[in-house]
Parts: sequence; C-alpha cells; structure tokens
Amino acid sequence: MATSRKHAATMLTLQALDSRRSVPTRQLTSPGPDEATLLRMLRTAVRVPDHGKRVPFRFLRIAGTARAALADAALARLRQREPDAGAAVEEKLRTRFTLPPLTLAVIARLEPDTKIPEAERRASAACVCLLLLQAAQAEGFGAQWLTGWPAYDRPFLEGTLGLAPDEELVGTVAIGTPQLAAPERERPDPAALLADWHP
Repeated sequence: MATSRKHAATMLTLQALDSRRSVPTRQLTSPGPDEATLLRMLRTAVRVPDHGKRVPFRFLRIAGTARAALADAALARLRQREPDAGAAVEEKLRTRFTLPPLTLAVIARLEPDTKIPEAERRASAACVCLLLLQAAQAEGFGAQWLTGWPAYDRPFLEGTLGLAPDEELVGTVAIGTPQLAAPERERPDPAALLADWHP
C-alpha cells in the first residue's frame, strides 16, 4: 500500500512538471499573485543548484504604475536603437510590460569569483527562471520567460533597470491570470537525444 501511494504521488508530481506551458504575455491579465503568494513562488524558485552557495541572482518587481513607466523607457530606447521600427514592434514591446499585472526581472550577479566559474553562476540564475514558471503554474497563474534585446542592451540594463556592470538580465518573467488555456506544442523525443558513451 505504501509503495502504491508513493507511486501515485510521483506520478502526480511528474504530471505537474509535464503540464508546464508558457502563456503568451498578451494572454495574461489581472489578478496577479498577492505578496504572500509571490513570496511562496520565489521560495520555490530559489531552490536551484548553486555551487559554492553564492546566490548569484536577484529579482526586480515591475508592478502597478511601474509597468507603464518601464514600457515608456523601453520604447524610448527602442527608438534610439531602431529608428525605423514600426508601430507593431512598438506595440508588442509596450504590451510586454503593461498587460501582465506582474513582471519579474531575474538578474544574474556575476561579480569576480576565484572559485566558481561565471558560467555556473549564470546557469544557476537561469534555473531560477524555469522554477519560477513552474511555481507560477502550480499557483494557478500563467507565465512567460522573455529575453529579446532588452536582456542584452547595456544602456537599457544599466541606465533604466539599474543593473551593475557585473550583472546580467537572464530574462523577464511575466505572470498573471491566463485568459486562454495555453496549447501544447510538439516536444523533442528524449530517446532521440540520448546516446551512450563508450570507452
């Protein structure tokens, strides 16, 4: 009986992991998570492999009136970068920050470290994004992890978001209530990706 219960719990856990979907930002609306729920989600998100216990990540919350302010700043930077960007490109960028009730910027902290390679610390921060997507869905929300030029443009990162020179934006995670169920998409076949090493 105990083995059967353990198997059932394992199957439920795997089904929850297998059910993860990205919900497009344009399909996310209010309400978003309240403070207690957000902190619960973050408690899950920070349970990542972290060689050396460096905690090489931090979060920036974009909510409330900050959403429109960040959208305005991003649009101003886009017009500097791409003066010929069309209205559709501008609108997609604006709604990236204004439609979801909550966006979390996940920032990798990559200060000099003589023991833990930068790549490992960056990978740890990336794992945070994935666990945050899982935690959001577990709490009944939809979420999407986005990068694009805002994740790599140093004037935007440092001048607008306030990142230090040794910090990187791993991505922004938009979180809200999904208006539609996200469809499943084709996934890779694990068997096709698996090979055996032979000496």
